[in-house]
Amino acid sequence: MLLALGLLGSLFFNFVALAGAGLSSMEDIAAGAGPSGVRPKRKYHESLEAEGRGRTSDRIVHIDMEGVIASGSMGDGLFASGMPQVDGLKRALEQAVNDKRVKGIVLRVNSPGGEVTASDIMFNAVRAAAKQKPVVVYMDSMAASGGYYLSCGATKIVASETTLTGSIGVIMEGFSYHGLFDKLGLGTNTFTSGPMKDMLSGARPMRDDEKAYVQGMVNSMYDRFLTVVSEGRKIPKDVLRNGVADGRVVDAREALKAKLVDQIGYIEDAYQEARVLAKAPNAMVVRYTHEIGLFDLLGASAESRSRMQPGKVEVQLPGTAGLPQMLPGRAYYLPSGFMH
Repeated sequence: MLLALGLLGSLFFNFVALAGAGLSSMEDIAAGAGPSGVRPKRKYHESLEAEGRGRTSDRIVHIDMEGVIASGSMGDGLFASGMPQVDGLKRALEQAVNDKRVKGIVLRVNSPGGEVTASDIMFNAVRAAAKQKPVVVYMDSMAASGGYYLSCGATKIVASETTLTGSIGVIMEGFSYHGLFDKLGLGTNTFTSGPMKDMLSGARPMRDDEKAYVQGMVNSMYDRFLTVVSEGRKIPKDVLRNGVADGRVVDAREALKAKLVDQIGYIEDAYQEARVLAKAPNAMVVRYTHEIGLFDLLGASAESRSRMQPGKVEVQLPGTAGLPQMLPGRAYYLPSGFMH
C-alpha cells in the first residue's frame, strides 16, 4: 500500500510539472509505449534568462558545459542530467540549431579539460553548430586544455576578466610499481602476443623503444590540438608551438594578447555579441535545462542500488567530488595538477 501511494504521489507531482512547463518526461514515456517501444529524443526545457524587447520570439540559447570532460556521465544522484556529458551537449546544440526561433547560441564553458576523444567530439559538435548559427563561447573560471580545445569550434570567444585558459597540450601517465614489487619480493607472469602489448605495465621498467612510441602518440595528439587552434583562431602553428602552446595556463589578458580569445567581458557581453552576430537585437535569452521526471528518479534509484555491494563502504575525500578517476594509459587534455 505504501509503495502504491508513493507511486501515485510521484505521478501526481509529474502531472503538475507537465501543466506548469508545458512539457514533461511523461510525454516521452507515453510516446515510448507504442509498438516500437522507442522513446523519442530528450528535449531540453527553456527557462528565461534575459527578457527580449518587443514581441519577438527570437531566442539566444544559453548552454552550460561544466566540469571535467569525459565520455560517460559525470553526474551522480537523483538530479544528474541522466545523459552522458558528450551526448548532452550534442543534443542541446542539435535542438538549438533545429529550432527556427533560436538565432544564436552562447556556450558557457567552465572546465579544466578532460579526455582527448570526448573533447574532440565536443569540438566537432560546436563547430558544426557554428556553421548553422552563431556560437559564442563564454569562458567562466576556467576553460583550459580540452575546455579551450572545444571552444575553438565557436564563432567568437569571450573570456571573463579572471578566466584561466590555454594549457594547450597533451598528458598521459602510467603507474610504476616495479620498485615496490622488488622490495616485497613480488612479480608478475605476463604472456603477450607482441613486445608492445604490455608497454604501459607498471610491473617492469619501460624500454626505450616503448617510451619513444608513447611519446610519438602524445606528439601526434598534440599536433591535432595545434591544428584545431590554428584553424579556429587563424594563428600559424609555428607561432603557437614556439609561444603560448607549451602547456602553460594563461590569464584572460595574456590570452587576448595571444589571440586565443576575441574579447574580455561578462556573460551579458556574450549574450549581446550573439545578438549582434545573429542580427537579432531584440532576442530574449533562454537557458536549456533538464527537468527530472518519474522515470529519471526510478532509474537513478535503480542505478544507485546496483552500485551498492554488501559490506562495501565508499569514502569521499575532501576536494575530490568534482574530479573523476583518471585512467592510466589514457590521454587527456588537462593541466597536470588535475591528473592526481
